[in-house]
Amino acid sequence: MGETQGQGVRVAMSILYTVHVDLGPRSYPVYIGHDILMEVGDLFRRHTLGRKMAVVSDENVARLYLGEVVEALREAEYKPVPVVVPPGEASKSVEVADRIYEHLILARLDRGSTVVALGGGMVGDLAGFVAATFLRGIAFVQLPTSFLAFVDASVGGKVAVNHRLGKNLIGAFHQPRFVAIDVAVLRTLPERELRAGLVEAVKHSVIRDEELFGFLEENVERLLAGEASPELWAELVARNVRIKAEVVSQDEREESGLRMILNYGHTVGHALETLTGYSRFLHGEAVALGMVAAGAIAQEKGLLSSEDRSRQDRLLSKFPLPGMEGISDDEVFEQMHSDKKVREGMVRFVLARRIGCVEVREDVEEDEVKKGLEAVRKFLKKA
Repeated sequence: MGETQGQGVRVAMSILYTVHVDLGPRSYPVYIGHDILMEVGDLFRRHTLGRKMAVVSDENVARLYLGEVVEALREAEYKPVPVVVPPGEASKSVEVADRIYEHLILARLDRGSTVVALGGGMVGDLAGFVAATFLRGIAFVQLPTSFLAFVDASVGGKVAVNHRLGKNLIGAFHQPRFVAIDVAVLRTLPERELRAGLVEAVKHSVIRDEELFGFLEENVERLLAGEASPELWAELVARNVRIKAEVVSQDEREESGLRMILNYGHTVGHALETLTGYSRFLHGEAVALGMVAAGAIAQEKGLLSSEDRSRQDRLLSKFPLPGMEGISDDEVFEQMHSDKKVREGMVRFVLARRIGCVEVREDVEEDEVKKGLEAVRKFLKKA
Protein backbone atom coordinates (compact mmCIF):
# COMPACT_ATOMS: atom_id res chain seq x y z
CA MET A 1 0.00 0.00 0.00
CA GLY A 2 1.21 3.49 -0.75
CA GLU A 3 0.40 6.98 -1.96
CA THR A 4 1.02 8.76 -5.21
CA GLN A 5 0.36 12.30 -6.30
CA GLY A 6 -1.95 13.31 -9.16
CA GLN A 7 -2.47 10.38 -11.48
CA GLY A 8 -4.41 10.26 -14.75
CA VAL A 9 -5.04 12.65 -17.62
CA ARG A 10 -8.05 14.90 -17.03
CA VAL A 11 -8.18 14.15 -13.30
CA ALA A 12 -4.47 14.83 -12.67
CA MET A 13 -5.07 18.41 -11.52
CA SER A 14 -7.73 17.51 -8.93
CA ILE A 15 -6.39 14.31 -7.35
CA LEU A 16 -4.02 15.20 -4.52
CA TYR A 17 -3.51 11.73 -3.01
CA THR A 18 -4.13 8.13 -3.99
CA VAL A 19 -4.13 5.60 -1.15
CA HIS A 20 -4.05 1.93 -2.17
CA VAL A 21 -5.95 -0.72 -0.23
CA ASP A 22 -3.93 -3.91 -0.75
CA LEU A 23 -6.20 -6.95 -0.84
CA GLY A 24 -4.68 -9.03 -3.62
CA PRO A 25 -7.22 -9.43 -6.46
CA ARG A 26 -9.68 -7.20 -4.52
CA SER A 27 -7.23 -4.28 -4.18
CA TYR A 28 -8.46 -0.83 -5.10
CA PRO A 29 -7.43 2.82 -4.96
CA VAL A 30 -8.91 5.63 -2.89
CA TYR A 31 -8.63 8.91 -4.79
CA ILE A 32 -8.62 12.06 -2.65
CA GLY A 33 -8.78 15.54 -4.09
CA HIS A 34 -10.84 18.54 -5.10
CA ASP A 35 -13.69 18.69 -7.69
CA ILE A 36 -13.31 14.99 -8.50
CA LEU A 37 -17.07 14.51 -8.86
CA MET A 38 -17.11 16.71 -11.97
CA GLU A 39 -14.67 14.34 -13.66
CA VAL A 40 -15.86 11.04 -12.27
CA GLY A 41 -16.54 9.62 -15.74
CA ASP A 42 -12.79 9.51 -16.36
CA LEU A 43 -12.31 7.36 -13.26
CA PHE A 44 -14.96 4.90 -14.45
CA ARG A 45 -13.18 4.65 -17.79
CA ARG A 46 -9.90 4.01 -16.01
CA HIS A 47 -11.45 1.07 -14.17
CA THR A 48 -13.22 -0.34 -17.27
CA LEU A 49 -16.59 -0.70 -15.62
CA GLY A 50 -19.74 -1.71 -17.54
CA ARG A 51 -21.93 0.95 -19.13
CA LYS A 52 -25.04 0.33 -17.03
CA MET A 53 -25.08 1.52 -13.43
CA ALA A 54 -27.43 2.57 -10.67
CA VAL A 55 -26.45 5.72 -8.78
CA VAL A 56 -27.97 5.48 -5.28
CA SER A 57 -28.29 8.68 -3.27
CA ASP A 58 -30.50 10.15 -0.58
CA GLU A 59 -32.82 13.10 -1.11
CA ASN A 60 -30.50 15.65 0.54
CA VAL A 61 -27.37 14.67 -1.39
CA ALA A 62 -29.33 14.16 -4.61
CA ARG A 63 -30.43 17.80 -4.60
CA LEU A 64 -26.81 18.91 -4.45
CA TYR A 65 -24.80 16.42 -6.50
CA LEU A 66 -26.83 13.73 -8.25
CA GLY A 67 -27.46 15.77 -11.41
CA GLU A 68 -23.78 16.67 -11.68
CA VAL A 69 -22.63 13.06 -11.30
CA VAL A 70 -25.25 11.66 -13.69
CA GLU A 71 -24.30 14.26 -16.31
CA ALA A 72 -20.59 13.49 -15.93
CA LEU A 73 -21.30 9.78 -16.42
CA ARG A 74 -23.49 10.39 -19.45
CA GLU A 75 -20.81 12.58 -21.01
CA ALA A 76 -18.45 9.62 -20.56
CA GLU A 77 -21.01 7.45 -22.43
CA TYR A 78 -22.30 5.55 -19.40
CA LYS A 79 -25.98 4.81 -18.73
CA PRO A 80 -26.67 5.82 -15.13
CA VAL A 81 -30.02 5.06 -13.46
CA PRO A 82 -30.65 7.46 -10.53
CA VAL A 83 -32.17 5.86 -7.40
CA VAL A 84 -33.10 8.22 -4.56
CA VAL A 85 -33.98 7.08 -1.03
CA PRO A 86 -35.14 9.04 2.04
CA PRO A 87 -32.34 10.47 4.19
CA GLY A 88 -31.51 9.14 7.62
CA GLU A 89 -30.50 5.89 9.29
CA ALA A 90 -34.04 4.52 9.04
CA SER A 91 -33.46 4.00 5.30
CA LYS A 92 -30.68 1.49 6.03
CA SER A 93 -33.17 -1.36 6.05
CA VAL A 94 -34.15 -4.52 4.19
CA GLU A 95 -37.35 -2.77 3.09
CA VAL A 96 -35.52 0.09 1.37
CA ALA A 97 -32.99 -2.35 -0.10
CA ASP A 98 -35.91 -4.24 -1.63
CA ARG A 99 -37.13 -1.06 -3.34
CA ILE A 100 -33.66 -0.54 -4.81
CA TYR A 101 -33.62 -4.14 -6.11
CA GLU A 102 -36.85 -3.33 -7.94
CA HIS A 103 -35.24 -0.33 -9.66
CA LEU A 104 -32.28 -2.46 -10.72
CA ILE A 105 -34.48 -5.25 -12.07
CA LEU A 106 -36.73 -2.87 -14.02
CA ALA A 107 -33.67 -1.11 -15.48
CA ARG A 108 -32.33 -4.53 -16.54
CA LEU A 109 -29.01 -4.22 -14.75
CA ASP A 110 -26.93 -7.38 -15.11
CA ARG A 111 -23.78 -9.05 -13.79
CA GLY A 112 -21.63 -6.52 -15.66
CA SER A 113 -23.39 -3.52 -14.13
CA THR A 114 -22.32 -1.34 -11.20
CA VAL A 115 -23.97 0.12 -8.11
CA VAL A 116 -22.61 3.57 -7.25
CA ALA A 117 -23.07 4.98 -3.74
CA LEU A 118 -23.31 8.78 -3.76
CA GLY A 119 -23.80 9.92 -0.20
CA GLY A 120 -22.77 9.45 3.40
CA GLY A 121 -22.25 6.31 5.41
CA MET A 122 -25.89 5.26 5.34
CA VAL A 123 -26.03 5.38 1.54
CA GLY A 124 -22.68 3.61 1.23
CA ASP A 125 -23.75 0.78 3.54
CA LEU A 126 -27.16 0.42 1.89
CA ALA A 127 -25.97 0.61 -1.72
CA GLY A 128 -23.04 -1.68 -0.93
CA PHE A 129 -25.39 -4.23 0.62
CA VAL A 130 -27.51 -4.13 -2.53
CA ALA A 131 -24.41 -4.53 -4.72
CA ALA A 132 -23.20 -7.47 -2.63
CA THR A 133 -26.50 -9.33 -2.89
CA PHE A 134 -28.02 -8.39 -6.29
CA LEU A 135 -27.38 -11.24 -8.74
CA ARG A 136 -25.06 -12.70 -6.06
CA GLY A 137 -22.82 -9.66 -6.24
CA ILE A 138 -22.02 -6.95 -8.79
CA ALA A 139 -19.44 -4.14 -8.99
CA PHE A 140 -19.59 -1.35 -6.44
CA VAL A 141 -18.14 2.18 -6.38
CA GLN A 142 -18.09 4.62 -3.47
CA LEU A 143 -18.51 8.39 -3.98
CA PRO A 144 -18.78 9.50 -0.33
CA THR A 145 -20.12 12.95 0.53
CA SER A 146 -19.63 13.20 4.31
CA PHE A 147 -16.45 13.39 6.33
CA LEU A 148 -17.45 10.30 8.29
CA ALA A 149 -17.86 8.36 5.06
CA PHE A 150 -14.55 9.79 3.75
CA VAL A 151 -12.43 8.43 6.58
CA ASP A 152 -14.34 5.36 7.67
CA ALA A 153 -17.47 3.98 6.00
CA SER A 154 -16.33 4.19 2.36
CA VAL A 155 -13.15 2.15 2.87
CA GLY A 156 -12.98 -1.49 3.88
CA GLY A 157 -15.89 -3.21 2.19
CA LYS A 158 -18.21 -3.56 5.19
CA VAL A 159 -21.77 -3.20 3.91
CA ALA A 160 -24.95 -3.76 5.88
CA VAL A 161 -28.48 -2.82 6.79
CA ASN A 162 -29.89 -2.49 10.28
CA HIS A 163 -32.43 -4.65 12.07
CA ARG A 164 -34.85 -3.23 14.63
CA LEU A 165 -32.90 -5.21 17.27
CA GLY A 166 -29.47 -3.88 16.37
CA LYS A 167 -27.25 -1.91 14.03
CA ASN A 168 -25.53 -3.55 11.01
CA LEU A 169 -26.75 -7.04 11.91
CA ILE A 170 -27.48 -8.01 8.28
CA GLY A 171 -24.53 -7.51 5.95
CA ALA A 172 -21.51 -8.71 4.02
CA PHE A 173 -17.94 -7.86 3.02
CA HIS A 174 -17.98 -6.42 -0.50
CA GLN A 175 -15.04 -4.27 -1.59
CA PRO A 176 -15.55 -1.33 -3.97
CA ARG A 177 -13.72 -1.12 -7.29
CA PHE A 178 -12.56 2.35 -6.28
CA VAL A 179 -13.41 5.19 -3.90
CA ALA A 180 -13.35 8.84 -5.02
CA ILE A 181 -13.30 11.42 -2.21
CA ASP A 182 -14.00 15.02 -3.20
CA VAL A 183 -13.23 17.37 -0.30
CA ALA A 184 -15.08 20.16 -2.14
CA VAL A 185 -18.38 18.64 -0.96
CA LEU A 186 -17.52 19.58 2.64
CA ARG A 187 -18.62 23.14 1.87
CA THR A 188 -22.25 21.92 1.75
CA LEU A 189 -22.04 19.47 4.66
CA PRO A 190 -24.10 20.53 7.70
CA GLU A 191 -21.87 21.69 10.55
CA ARG A 192 -23.13 19.02 12.94
CA GLU A 193 -22.36 16.22 10.48
CA LEU A 194 -18.88 17.61 9.88
CA ARG A 195 -18.17 17.69 13.63
CA ALA A 196 -19.48 14.16 14.07
CA GLY A 197 -17.33 12.94 11.19
CA LEU A 198 -14.22 14.50 12.69
CA VAL A 199 -14.70 12.28 15.74
CA GLU A 200 -13.75 9.33 13.52
CA ALA A 201 -10.42 11.06 12.83
CA VAL A 202 -9.89 11.33 16.59
CA LYS A 203 -10.74 7.63 16.89
CA HIS A 204 -8.20 6.65 14.23
CA SER A 205 -5.50 8.70 15.91
CA VAL A 206 -6.11 7.08 19.30
CA ILE A 207 -6.00 3.56 17.92
CA ARG A 208 -3.06 3.92 15.53
CA ASP A 209 -1.29 7.29 15.21
CA GLU A 210 -0.22 9.59 18.05
CA GLU A 211 1.25 12.00 15.49
CA LEU A 212 -2.18 12.38 13.90
CA PHE A 213 -3.63 12.99 17.37
CA GLY A 214 -1.18 15.88 17.77
CA PHE A 215 -2.14 17.17 14.31
CA LEU A 216 -5.77 17.23 15.42
CA GLU A 217 -4.97 18.94 18.72
CA GLU A 218 -3.16 21.63 16.74
CA ASN A 219 -5.76 22.08 13.98
CA VAL A 220 -9.14 21.15 15.49
CA GLU A 221 -10.21 24.76 16.05
CA ARG A 222 -9.56 25.69 12.40
CA LEU A 223 -11.27 22.54 11.16
CA LEU A 224 -14.37 23.07 13.29
CA ALA A 225 -14.55 26.76 12.40
CA GLY A 226 -14.46 26.04 8.67
CA GLU A 227 -11.18 27.90 8.25
CA ALA A 228 -9.08 24.99 6.94
CA SER A 229 -7.90 24.95 3.32
CA PRO A 230 -8.89 22.17 0.87
CA GLU A 231 -5.28 21.00 1.02
CA LEU A 232 -5.43 20.64 4.82
CA TRP A 233 -8.69 18.70 4.56
CA ALA A 234 -7.20 16.46 1.87
CA GLU A 235 -4.14 15.79 4.03
CA LEU A 236 -6.31 14.91 7.04
CA VAL A 237 -8.49 12.60 4.94
CA ALA A 238 -5.45 10.88 3.38
CA ARG A 239 -3.85 10.26 6.79
CA ASN A 240 -7.06 8.72 8.08
CA VAL A 241 -7.69 6.62 4.97
CA ARG A 242 -4.13 5.33 5.19
CA ILE A 243 -4.80 4.07 8.74
CA LYS A 244 -8.06 2.41 7.72
CA ALA A 245 -6.44 0.89 4.62
CA GLU A 246 -3.51 -0.54 6.61
CA VAL A 247 -5.82 -2.27 9.06
CA VAL A 248 -8.19 -3.57 6.37
CA SER A 249 -5.28 -4.84 4.27
CA GLN A 250 -4.08 -6.97 7.20
CA ASP A 251 -7.49 -8.18 8.36
CA GLU A 252 -10.12 -7.82 5.65
CA ARG A 253 -12.83 -9.95 7.28
CA GLU A 254 -12.03 -9.54 11.00
CA GLU A 255 -10.47 -13.00 11.16
CA SER A 256 -7.26 -12.08 12.99
CA GLY A 257 -8.97 -9.63 15.32
CA LEU A 258 -6.92 -6.63 14.17
CA ARG A 259 -9.82 -4.99 12.36
CA MET A 260 -11.76 -5.03 15.61
CA ILE A 261 -9.62 -2.09 16.81
CA LEU A 262 -11.54 0.12 14.35
CA ASN A 263 -14.52 -0.36 16.67
CA TYR A 264 -12.95 1.77 19.41
CA GLY A 265 -15.82 3.61 21.09
CA HIS A 266 -18.42 1.51 19.27
CA THR A 267 -19.44 -0.91 22.04
CA VAL A 268 -21.18 1.80 24.05
CA GLY A 269 -21.69 4.00 20.98
CA HIS A 270 -23.78 1.47 19.06
CA ALA A 271 -25.87 0.80 22.17
CA LEU A 272 -26.68 4.50 22.50
CA GLU A 273 -27.62 4.76 18.81
CA THR A 274 -29.92 1.75 18.95
CA LEU A 275 -31.58 2.70 22.25
CA THR A 276 -32.52 6.09 20.83
CA GLY A 277 -33.76 4.74 17.50
CA TYR A 278 -30.85 6.37 15.61
CA SER A 279 -32.61 9.70 16.16
CA ARG A 280 -30.70 11.44 18.96
CA PHE A 281 -27.08 10.76 18.09
CA LEU A 282 -25.20 10.94 14.86
CA HIS A 283 -22.80 8.00 14.61
CA GLY A 284 -19.70 10.04 15.41
CA GLU A 285 -21.41 11.64 18.42
CA ALA A 286 -22.27 8.24 19.88
CA VAL A 287 -18.73 7.00 19.20
CA ALA A 288 -17.30 10.04 21.01
CA LEU A 289 -19.24 9.12 24.15
CA GLY A 290 -18.18 5.50 23.69
CA MET A 291 -14.56 6.64 23.59
CA VAL A 292 -15.01 8.57 26.83
CA ALA A 293 -16.43 5.42 28.44
CA ALA A 294 -13.62 3.27 27.03
CA GLY A 295 -11.01 5.71 28.31
CA ALA A 296 -12.42 5.53 31.83
CA ILE A 297 -12.58 1.72 31.71
CA ALA A 298 -9.00 1.53 30.42
CA GLN A 299 -7.75 3.76 33.23
CA GLU A 300 -9.74 1.73 35.78
CA LYS A 301 -7.97 -1.40 34.51
CA GLY A 302 -4.56 0.23 34.79
CA LEU A 303 -4.02 0.22 31.02
CA LEU A 304 -4.26 3.94 30.21
CA SER A 305 -2.51 6.76 32.05
CA SER A 306 -4.58 9.59 33.48
CA GLU A 307 -2.59 11.98 31.28
CA ASP A 308 -3.50 10.20 28.04
CA ARG A 309 -7.10 9.79 29.11
CA SER A 310 -7.26 13.53 29.83
CA ARG A 311 -5.74 14.32 26.41
CA GLN A 312 -8.40 12.24 24.71
CA ASP A 313 -11.27 13.74 26.69
CA ARG A 314 -9.94 17.29 26.22
CA LEU A 315 -9.93 16.86 22.46
CA LEU A 316 -13.40 15.28 22.48
CA SER A 317 -14.71 18.15 24.62
CA LYS A 318 -14.29 20.41 21.56
CA PHE A 319 -17.30 18.63 20.01
CA PRO A 320 -20.83 19.52 21.19
CA LEU A 321 -22.60 16.23 21.98
CA PRO A 322 -26.18 15.18 22.81
CA GLY A 323 -26.91 14.03 26.36
CA MET A 324 -27.91 10.65 27.77
CA GLU A 325 -31.17 11.71 29.40
CA GLY A 326 -33.65 8.86 29.74
CA ILE A 327 -31.04 6.14 29.11
CA SER A 328 -30.34 3.81 32.04
CA ASP A 329 -27.21 1.76 32.61
CA ASP A 330 -29.29 -1.44 32.53
CA GLU A 331 -30.60 -0.56 29.07
CA VAL A 332 -27.06 0.02 27.83
CA PHE A 333 -25.90 -3.35 29.26
CA GLU A 334 -28.79 -5.20 27.63
CA GLN A 335 -28.22 -3.55 24.27
CA MET A 336 -24.47 -4.18 24.36
CA HIS A 337 -25.19 -7.92 24.59
CA SER A 338 -27.23 -7.75 21.36
CA ASP A 339 -24.39 -6.19 19.40
CA LYS A 340 -22.59 -8.09 16.64
CA LYS A 341 -19.30 -7.63 18.54
CA VAL A 342 -20.48 -10.10 21.21
CA ARG A 343 -18.78 -13.48 20.89
CA GLU A 344 -19.95 -16.50 22.90
CA GLY A 345 -21.74 -14.21 25.32
CA MET A 346 -18.68 -12.01 25.98
CA VAL A 347 -18.84 -8.31 25.19
CA ARG A 348 -15.60 -7.23 23.55
CA PHE A 349 -14.21 -3.77 24.28
CA VAL A 350 -11.42 -1.96 22.47
CA LEU A 351 -9.34 -0.23 25.14
CA ALA A 352 -6.40 2.15 24.79
CA ARG A 353 -3.00 1.46 26.35
CA ARG A 354 -1.79 4.88 25.22
CA ILE A 355 -2.58 7.41 22.49
CA GLY A 356 -1.83 5.49 19.30
CA CYS A 357 -2.13 1.95 20.70
CA VAL A 358 -5.20 -0.09 21.66
CA GLU A 359 -6.10 -3.72 22.33
CA VAL A 360 -9.26 -5.85 22.32
CA ARG A 361 -10.37 -7.11 25.73
CA GLU A 362 -13.09 -9.56 26.79
CA ASP A 363 -12.57 -9.16 30.54
CA VAL A 364 -14.50 -5.96 31.16
CA GLU A 365 -16.72 -6.41 34.20
CA GLU A 366 -20.14 -4.85 34.69
CA ASP A 367 -18.94 -2.55 37.46
CA GLU A 368 -16.20 -1.26 35.14
CA VAL A 369 -18.79 -0.51 32.45
CA LYS A 370 -20.82 1.35 35.10
CA LYS A 371 -17.78 3.47 35.91
CA GLY A 372 -17.36 4.14 32.19
CA LEU A 373 -20.96 5.30 31.88
CA GLU A 374 -20.59 7.40 35.03
CA ALA A 375 -17.55 9.05 33.39
CA VAL A 376 -19.65 9.82 30.30
CA ARG A 377 -22.32 11.51 32.40
CA LYS A 378 -19.69 13.61 34.20
CA PHE A 379 -18.08 14.48 30.85
CA LEU A 380 -21.43 15.70 29.51
CA LYS A 381 -22.08 17.84 32.60
CA LYS A 382 -18.74 19.61 32.13
CA ALA A 383 -19.37 20.27 28.43
